[in-house]
Amino acid sequence: MELNSFTDITSGYKERMRRLALFDPLYELDRKKTKDKKGDHIDLKGLGLLSLLFFFEQKIIRNHKSGKRELAVFLQKMSSGLYVLEQNSYEIIASLIIETFRPAHGKKRAYSFYNWESFAEEELSYSLLKANTFDSKTNTQYYTLDDDGLELIFATKEFYSEFQLSINQLMLRKQLEKGEFKGALRQINEMRIDVETLNERMIKLRHEIQRSIVSEETFERYKQLLEDIHARLARENEEFRELREFVKETKERLFEQDFHQKEQKTYGYVIQLTNQLEEVHYEHSKLLDQSIELKNHTLKAAQESLYYTGIDAFNFEQDINARVFGTPLPLEAMKGLLHPFLRLDQHQAWSPLTIFAQQNIREDREERPDYSFMELGAEQEKHDQITLKQNYAYCMKQFLLAAEEGCSSLAEIIQYIRKKDANLVSQRFFYDFWVVLHQRSPIIPGITKTEEEEQTHTFDEAIALLGHRSLTVKERGDILHVTERFSIQNMDIHIEEEPEDDL
Repeated sequence: MELNSFTDITSGYKERMRRLALFDPLYELDRKKTKDKKGDHIDLKGLGLLSLLFFFEQKIIRNHKSGKRELAVFLQKMSSGLYVLEQNSYEIIASLIIETFRPAHGKKRAYSFYNWESFAEEELSYSLLKANTFDSKTNTQYYTLDDDGLELIFATKEFYSEFQLSINQLMLRKQLEKGEFKGALRQINEMRIDVETLNERMIKLRHEIQRSIVSEETFERYKQLLEDIHARLARENEEFRELREFVKETKERLFEQDFHQKEQKTYGYVIQLTNQLEEVHYEHSKLLDQSIELKNHTLKAAQESLYYTGIDAFNFEQDINARVFGTPLPLEAMKGLLHPFLRLDQHQAWSPLTIFAQQNIREDREERPDYSFMELGAEQEKHDQITLKQNYAYCMKQFLLAAEEGCSSLAEIIQYIRKKDANLVSQRFFYDFWVVLHQRSPIIPGITKTEEEEQTHTFDEAIALLGHRSLTVKERGDILHVTERFSIQNMDIHIEEEPEDDL
């Protein structure tokens, strides 16, 4: 192995150590032996990570007043069911965590290591927490996450496995913009490893789909998973196209500037970049096609196999006949068991409108068929009006009797009528009676018809029963479900005596 290869391996060693150093405060907390009143060991490392998440959440919601006291309340709520501690113990723990992340002397934390890239002892400085604001009235110091603290939070979140390729694409673009072609070439090699890893996962996913889909719920879960994978691969494929175009433009620009003659080694890196990026893009395109094939064919085949497996596993003689006749089942359970195998209920009914249909009667005379509705005769109309007038008068009579008993709402009146005449609340005209009274409210006595008004009204007899009393009907918010057929809104009914006019 050449010396240049060793140089590539140790490239960026200090930055890698800096990321490892960010975890050092958590392990320092873990080494502190702290116990509660029961003698149980307190997980300070876990509480330290929770503290970072607490300050991260406060940063998201833009709360700039988060200090030791707020952190102590948060830790108490999180661990109250686990540890037995006094009230001030949580403030002591919060102070310990804050001092570990941000030392009391105000300087950044230091981390010493041996740099295998420069072959020298070096020291890193970093800061997880920083002072935010200070309240002079209450002498309270507030804190917020520093840049290194944010980096630690993101490093603990598992998204690298899914988005590592997208991250490498962004890093490659930055390196190309800065002209770091050698580093970009190494970045492409890392992207090739990511694509190979994704290919292995797709193969495992194919076998898992064919093996694990045993219900409709698992089918929907894998369907959503494949849609997410396809969407991510499509975005990565679009980024590959933009990178290819960017590398192509860079190569043409360098060629125009005679860069291939001045810096042959650097231009050679650009040529390698172009070729290897094409290879990686081609392999990634096959992943995109594979995701489409998984979504359209493999998943559909798994669903069909699930259907046919259910058909093959079903035995009518054993699963139905044996259950019905062997147990035997009660009638209610038998209906539920046989219901999926029965046809839809078909009900044949006769419509009253058929009496108005055209009659198939043929005569020698030529006449136009009459499609109009049958008109009601004058005698029949008079008879129906008289009957309705008597019914409304009966309703008013029952209402007045209920009012004498102290009923002042429609609900109380209906309850009274149920005892006297239960059949009345099952009649349609009873509800029409109250709807019309509500529309005409208030009803004032002394309303007489003029000489031109010769026709009678269906409420004449009912209103006559009021005498010299006025009637006011106001709606209420609740609904009365009187019968299965009829419901009506509750009403307040008020009767008031009107003074007679002196003649």
